[in-house]
Parts: sequence; structure tokens; C-alpha cells
Amino acid sequence: MNDSATSPSPDNLDALVQEASRDFAAAAAPAELENAKARYLGKAGRITELLKGLAQAAPDQKKVMGALINEAKQRIEAALNARRQALADAELEQQLRAEALDVTLPGRGRGVGGLHPVTRAMERIEAIFGSMGFDVADGPEIESDWFNFTALNTPADHPARSMHDTFYVEGGHVLRTHTSPMQIRYAVQHVKRHRQLIDAGLPMPEIRVIAPGRTYRVDSDATHSPMFHQVEGLWVGENISFKDLKSVYIDFISAFFETTDLQVRFRPSYFPFTEPSAEIDMMFGSGPLKGRWLEVSGSGQVHPQVIRNMGLDPERYIGFAFGSGIDRLAMLRYGVGDLRLFFDGDLRFLSQFK
Repeated sequence: MNDSATSPSPDNLDALVQEASRDFAAAAAPAELENAKARYLGKAGRITELLKGLAQAAPDQKKVMGALINEAKQRIEAALNARRQALADAELEQQLRAEALDVTLPGRGRGVGGLHPVTRAMERIEAIFGSMGFDVADGPEIESDWFNFTALNTPADHPARSMHDTFYVEGGHVLRTHTSPMQIRYAVQHVKRHRQLIDAGLPMPEIRVIAPGRTYRVDSDATHSPMFHQVEGLWVGENISFKDLKSVYIDFISAFFETTDLQVRFRPSYFPFTEPSAEIDMMFGSGPLKGRWLEVSGSGQVHPQVIRNMGLDPERYIGFAFGSGIDRLAMLRYGVGDLRLFFDGDLRFLSQFK
């Protein structure tokens, strides 16, 4: 063992502290600093060797020498910690410079959102019919066979019940193929509320409701989607005629497109829930669609069996119903040629409707 280990003097210890401080100061990275620490404070470090050498010192020297060595150790540890802090501060300063923000630049504001064009069309439809005294009904998108088909006089062998047209789910339920089930649900509840008036032969408040919402069919192309939107309308009372249907729908279509420069025609058709039935076509008098008949709705006088399924007497109550594709109305209003654009989620397309 060397003399500094067996008989360390204050001068030798001061020199050792200064040497350690210089090595620590020369360390440019935390790893280099830890290597320097090991040379002085590690298991085989110079301070550790000095402490081990106390075992060979005379008893009267151990206390004095031990105090000197511990003081030197504390000074070396203080120099080590100071250099650690200096390296950490330098690293933080470098990070802050790299991530510095120019607070004089204008802030990045959030983009302004907007309603989906189909939502805009739906709200417009609800507002127009609301001004005519129609309620708005909403209901389940998973329906029972009764409300979706049977109550609407759709026979068991009707093609609409085919797996090719309808999404079936467990328990005999379906994803509703139209929003007409809500007409039945609304009418049944309406009749229940006014049953005493009906049984007493007194006038029942008319049923006047629209049912907008999502519907589902197995179909997909430029003008059809497996998920689409419909609005079904129903007006039932004691003296509601086909003339009322024509008047209401023409007023609606004129208000929706904000023009009277259009023609509307009713073509005879067939639907199991109306009799007689009609397809509704329209033709603009100007614009890119001028001169083209476009189908916009199915309609008709409510079938007597459907009136019975509502809990009413078809000899006393009569009414009309219609069903329009909200997506198609939106396509015509905004000049969109492909239905799928509404559901692709492309912000470049959707931002046009803000």
C-alpha cells in the first residue's frame, strides 16, 4: 500500500480532491462522469482504498486519519453532485432551445366544424313539416317483424322480407328497412291516449307525424347505400283525402328546394301499406336537371288493414302516407352525383357545406 493510503496528509487529501474535481469537470456527459466517480468513490476507488488502509494505522491515528478522509470524501461527493447538476442543467437548456416557441407567432386555432349535409337536410325537413303542424317521431333502429312488416300489411312472401333486401338479427328482429314502423308506434300510442274519445264517437285529434332517421337494406351503388336516411309521413283523420297528400307534398318540395319553378306528378304504383298508391316525381324548370323527371317519394292512401292495426276503424278514419329518401333530396339540393360521397368522411367534400 502506498504512503497516501497508510498515512494520508491534509496536503495529499487536498490534492486528491482537486484532482477529482478536475476529472469531474472534464466529463462532458453523464456516462463519463460516472466513470470518473468510480475512480475515486467506487469499490476500488482511491477514497475507498484510503478507508481500507485505516486498518493498518495505529489506534491513536485512526480517528484523526478517518476524519480527514471522510472530509475529503464529502468534498469529492459535493464536486460530483455539482457536476451532475451542471450537466443536467446544460441538457435542459439544450432541450429548451430545441423546443423553443416563438410566442409572437399567431396561434393555431381549431378548425370550425359544421353540420353534415344530410343532417342539414333532415333539420330542414323537420322545420318545414313542423310549420305544417306535424310532430317528429323517433324510435328503434332494430325492429320487430310486426312493426317493420306485418303491421304495415306486408305479406310473409313479400320480396322485401328476403335476406337479399333485409338485414336480420338474432331473435327474429331486423334492422329497420324504412322508418314506417315509427308511424305505427306513434299511431298506436296516439290512439291509446284518445281511446275514450274514440269509443264515445267523439272526434279524435288527427294523427299528423313524420319519422326521419336511419334505415338499412342490402344495397350499394352510386345512388344506394346499405345505410341510408328516410323520412316517412303520416296524416290520419276523418276527412283526409288524396288531395291533401298532393297539397302537403307539393308545398313541402317547393319549400325544401326554395322554388316554385318545378312540376310534380303522381304515378300509379303499388305498396302493400297504401291503396291506392303513387310514386311522386318532380322536374325542375331550370338548372342542370331541367326537363328530367326524378323520383323523390312513394305515397298513397293508408291501407284499411294498416288503419285497423293502429286500433282504428277504417270505415271512419282515413289518411295518407309518404316516404322520401333524405339522402336523395340532399343530393338534388346540393348537386351531388354520388351518394357514397356523403359517407366517405372526406373533409374536402364535407367542408363545402359549412
